Amino acid sequence: MTQKEFLDSVAARNPSQPEFLQAVQEVVESVWDVYQANPRFQKANILSRIVEPEALHTFRVSWVNDRGDVEVNSGYRIQFNSALGPYKGGLRFHPSVNMSILKFLGFEQIFKNSLTTLPMGGGKGGSDFNAKGRSDNEIMRFCQAFMTELFRYIGPDTDVPAGDIGVGGREIGYMFGQYKKITREFSGVLTGKGLEWGGSLVRPEATGFGATYFAEAMLKTKGQSFAGKTVAMSGFGNVAWGAVIKVNQLGGRVVTLSGPDGYVYDPEGITGAKVDYMLDMRASNNDRVEDYATKFGVKFVPGKRPWEVKCDVAMPCATQNELDENDARTLVKNGCICVTEGANMPTTLEATHVLLDAKVLFAPGKASNAGGVATSGLEMSQNSMRLRWSAEEVDQRLHQIMLRIHDACVEYGKGPDGFVNYVKGANVAGFLRVANAMLDQGVV
Repeated sequence: MTQKEFLDSVAARNPSQPEFLQAVQEVVESVWDVYQANPRFQKANILSRIVEPEALHTFRVSWVNDRGDVEVNSGYRIQFNSALGPYKGGLRFHPSVNMSILKFLGFEQIFKNSLTTLPMGGGKGGSDFNAKGRSDNEIMRFCQAFMTELFRYIGPDTDVPAGDIGVGGREIGYMFGQYKKITREFSGVLTGKGLEWGGSLVRPEATGFGATYFAEAMLKTKGQSFAGKTVAMSGFGNVAWGAVIKVNQLGGRVVTLSGPDGYVYDPEGITGAKVDYMLDMRASNNDRVEDYATKFGVKFVPGKRPWEVKCDVAMPCATQNELDENDARTLVKNGCICVTEGANMPTTLEATHVLLDAKVLFAPGKASNAGGVATSGLEMSQNSMRLRWSAEEVDQRLHQIMLRIHDACVEYGKGPDGFVNYVKGANVAGFLRVANAMLDQGVV
């Protein structure tokens, strides 16, 4: 079977799932030669098995709003691969949630979790629930109804969900409370918990911190660092917030944030009270970054993304496919030397090819944004041992994990000319660990 025939067969089984097929294509393009060179992988049909979820749960979520009306949402949990450990991956509450998006996220999670070297499989879940304009009581009732359906599929040694877009500490708390009420047990079944009841220090900042550590390691391969660098960043949520903090600590200057309404340009840099205001924006369930521009008197560009701003480093930290081919060409033209994904698959395949062809340092999210799930794994460890590490210890462990991921990407992605294809390196390194574990465990 040729690579094209394999991808065509996956597309035939998964019609109308463009995000999932995009994620599969990126991985298959990277690992195909490795797969073809290993007869044991082929005999065990590893590639066909790895693109098929082990279990896919869909359920109705019925709940009552503040007016006393019954509302109905769709709920999902995709348990993609457990070769390396319990299924691990976030829950996303957003109107855009559908099977294609969750399957792409769950598929990416397999390799992301593999790269951390922690004992975690890949999964994802969520609902098309929209929290915008909802009261706190409505959000609580929805979360309780969602967990009433989800609880039967998860557990601390089976499947450990975390947060994602639309699911923060508040939502995790409501779901944990309902799980505890139903099962009558206090366990590490969710990560992203409150610090007072099992959460880990540094977890809210972890994805952004990890992406910045990874970008710094990439820059060091060119004898450079964040010091003095101008950074264009998208998003304004937890990932962007953590990345802004760490970029500032490393001497860089973040000049943009973005939301669905457009982006802000703050040439002086996002520091001090401006960083604190990002938390207020996140807590308000308001998607408008124009409010930031109004509050701090900076430029707001409606309906556009920040990649037209001249920068040394670009960090897409919002959502999938937010950086397209034209954006990539603009970044290259403006002298950008490093693009590090903080979100999941924010760069289109076409844009990825442009950046790689131009020899721009480019980190795929499965490597560079693995800091979030890595720290979730550290939270799982702390829960199992019934203790809590200091912020310094968690941050140090996170930093070391990100450096190990970087080293693995270099090992499998460095070409004869010395250029590191981090996409290939991440995919091959992540795939080999999962594939070998699947071989060891037989056809199950």
